[in-house]
Amino acid sequence: MTSIAIKSHENTSMNKLKDKVAIITGGTRGIGKAIARLFAAEGATVIITGRAESSTAAEEIAAGIDGAKISYKGCDISNKIAIEKLITDVVTENGKLDVLVNNAGITKDNLYIRMKEEEWLSVIDTNLNSLFYICQPAVKAMSKQRAGSIINMSSVVGLHGNPAQTNYATTKAGMIGFTKSLAKEYGRRGIRVNCIAPGFIATEMTAELGEETQNKYKENIPLGDFGSVESIAKAALFLASDDSDYITGQVIQVDGGLFM
Repeated sequence: MTSIAIKSHENTSMNKLKDKVAIITGGTRGIGKAIARLFAAEGATVIITGRAESSTAAEEIAAGIDGAKISYKGCDISNKIAIEKLITDVVTENGKLDVLVNNAGITKDNLYIRMKEEEWLSVIDTNLNSLFYICQPAVKAMSKQRAGSIINMSSVVGLHGNPAQTNYATTKAGMIGFTKSLAKEYGRRGIRVNCIAPGFIATEMTAELGEETQNKYKENIPLGDFGSVESIAKAALFLASDDSDYITGQVIQVDGGLFM
């Protein structure tokens, strides 16, 4: 595990996550990276995961953040044994787990009639089955504390569907049902479970779309542009912090008004 701590001379953060321990899956780029940076800036001890081993991921993400405490653990989130070890290691090393952000996921788009079984199963396993694997040990740890926040990264596609994404949309819709059920089951243990459903967000993926395609999508967004990864991170911070202490089982759409 690689970790980094940077001395702070002046901290202007509100420290909304001071002394909190947070895991962010898929935290090395895009939305996950933005969440990791904001959580660290707000005082959390952050553990990010990715598929590959990386000796520099934590340092790169922590760069420029005063007092950042970020560490990296390689973990295949579709592997039940690897996930159980991840949660066990984090709780053993830090004494607790306060926040879990299930952000990691993949897409393998294809028209349904042409979709291969592997394209269906790999997306289901990575995006949806991983929730079952990771939330069981996380809920056990949080139940002992009688406190915790689980944030699942869904998508507006899970609410409204999308052509050539039957596999992806199915996982994101399933994630919403999973979130609501878990919220009802463990609310009395002090565990809050919520979803964020991003719309079109400016990431490496949307950057690959041609300008004409991007402009076509933007015409349907009332706020007129793609969202930023920082917008999603701020929603995650709200759900992770005490600002949302009476909110559970909810789906927050961050889509610029695309779907109302």
